[in-house]
Amino acid sequence: MRLMLVISSLARGGAERVISALASAWAKQGFEVTLVIFDDKEPRAYPIDARVTVHALKVSNATSRNFLEALNRTLRRVFLLRRIIRKSRPEIVISFLSVPNIVTILATRGLGIPVIVSERANPRLDKVKRFWGPLRRLVYPAADAIVCQTNAMVNLLQEMVKVPARAIPNPVEVPQSADFARRAEEPEPRTIIAMGRLVPQKGFDMLLNAFSQIASKHPEWCIKVLGEGPDKEKLEVQAKSLRLEGRVTFVGAVDDPFSVMHAADLFVFSSRFEGFGNALAEAMACGLPVISFDCPAGPSDIIRNGIDGLLVPPEDVPGLAAAMDRLMGDPTERERLALRAPDVVGRFSMERVLGLWQALFNDVQRARAQAHTPAQRAN
Repeated sequence: MRLMLVISSLARGGAERVISALASAWAKQGFEVTLVIFDDKEPRAYPIDARVTVHALKVSNATSRNFLEALNRTLRRVFLLRRIIRKSRPEIVISFLSVPNIVTILATRGLGIPVIVSERANPRLDKVKRFWGPLRRLVYPAADAIVCQTNAMVNLLQEMVKVPARAIPNPVEVPQSADFARRAEEPEPRTIIAMGRLVPQKGFDMLLNAFSQIASKHPEWCIKVLGEGPDKEKLEVQAKSLRLEGRVTFVGAVDDPFSVMHAADLFVFSSRFEGFGNALAEAMACGLPVISFDCPAGPSDIIRNGIDGLLVPPEDVPGLAAAMDRLMGDPTERERLALRAPDVVGRFSMERVLGLWQALFNDVQRARAQAHTPAQRAN
């Protein structure tokens, strides 16, 4: 099968990691895979199988200065992508994220090629900029299918656009060759890991507030935040105002987060909203006990509350503090949850995820074939 995948870039990010992993997995299955990005100025953050052909349209991903510049870039992307599609003739085109989805739908009009678009964040809370929201509602009905990571996301998106939709979770993989450090057995120090882009969506401000309520009870515990983003300085100021100097460290982006997580003692996921929660699933795959806000959507699909992690009502900072206090003070409970956490790898294995995608490919191609039978055309 010939597949074409489309995304803005291959820089660091959840969608970029997933599309890189899927492209490589399909190439290993023997598919002919082409991966198209808008621009390649940012270096690739994740490995991609050498059998995947990567094309860059060379159209900047920088924020447009005005409407005319945004329109010009969009039209150039549509023209260049359409040219690549006509040349490579994929059997199915798959795109990730709202703007690439819109560009892909426009670029494939009239070519008779099935298009699957994928939303990777909560469509109600993750607002797209400027004219992209109305344009998304206008053009999405032309797609053959929409993929979201959870059924809750599917339901939210179908409130906005009436398109056949399917829930396919992200694959959860931990590098088999990772040289994991042994988790410390000494009584101190103890480490809480949080990971994600330093933006309001990830709720690190709420994590700091929760930790400040219980930090004095657990002087041997500290927090390491993995990730970069525009809110770093603001969060550092907040940590200082809460008198958490020396207890909270903003590590920045880490090439190998798995070893860092494996050597820690607890993972806390404080997002206000999500599309899935890659970091949460990866922490569980590393055998960490986890606590998460039950935000829309994703954590409740990943955590089996009380079995392999704890769920706290969305944005309930006192509740998060209580859950952290409970696990920080109870090593037996942490170990009990940690023993079941790696089950997530089997529940969201690459093999299972590829099977769900293949079922969708079959359904989309079958629907296309039926729509072009003589009987259907006559109607």
